[in-house]
Amino acid sequence: MLLEIDGISRDFGGVRALDGVGFSVEQGAIHGLIGPNGAGKTTLLNVLSGITPPSGGRVRLEGREIQGQPPHRVAALGMARTFQHIRLFAGLSCLENLIAGQHLKAKRPLLPRLLGLPAARREEEYWRGQAMDILELVGLKARAGFLASALSYGERRRLEIARALASQPRLLLLDEPVAGMRPESLDKVAAVVRTLAQAGMTILLIEHNMNFVMGLCSRITVLNFGRVITSGSPAEVSCHPEVVEAYLGAAVCHA
Repeated sequence: MLLEIDGISRDFGGVRALDGVGFSVEQGAIHGLIGPNGAGKTTLLNVLSGITPPSGGRVRLEGREIQGQPPHRVAALGMARTFQHIRLFAGLSCLENLIAGQHLKAKRPLLPRLLGLPAARREEEYWRGQAMDILELVGLKARAGFLASALSYGERRRLEIARALASQPRLLLLDEPVAGMRPESLDKVAAVVRTLAQAGMTILLIEHNMNFVMGLCSRITVLNFGRVITSGSPAEVSCHPEVVEAYLGAAVCHA
């Protein structure tokens, strides 16, 4: 298991947003996290990525406890994420957004760069090439020089995924990556996620589009009121009585 979540809780004043959440994510899996609005899904991603410290419980990434670590430390250990509301550098180009996302991996000492030393130039060229490869993966290579603010909504969603990939994570957290997308844009994101999983990346995603989730994920965990209802295959989850009642509705049960 790449990620192990054990008894995570999070209190906000008198409100318990997460209540003993526990499940594991297997290496190389696409693992879905679903549930009604307010179930605690984004709060859990905030805990995992270090934005919000847990009130209790443990998180292990490749066997190493990471709960309570600050976001930059969690990112350095191999976890990257996107957000429910797109967070890009609107005034930078697509390529520049990715270069910004490489800062944890790319070591660019100032003096060699100022002097234009060959080693510094080679390193710059290497990381620029890496960024261009990622833009090609998400279908944005032709937009490399475009400002992020000039992209369509679907393109900005894919650019945010690309920027997360620039840090070369082992675990990618996606928070509603296709929310509000048209079908053609949704299909492009699904293709990117499949390609990443086939290359061995582990993905934990939140999404309300059940066709997207059921078609991609090998395993799904369902939250409601900050607690895990169940974890299982898409077929198992879609017909679980509590999940149907709390979230899905009987019409989607297809096992």
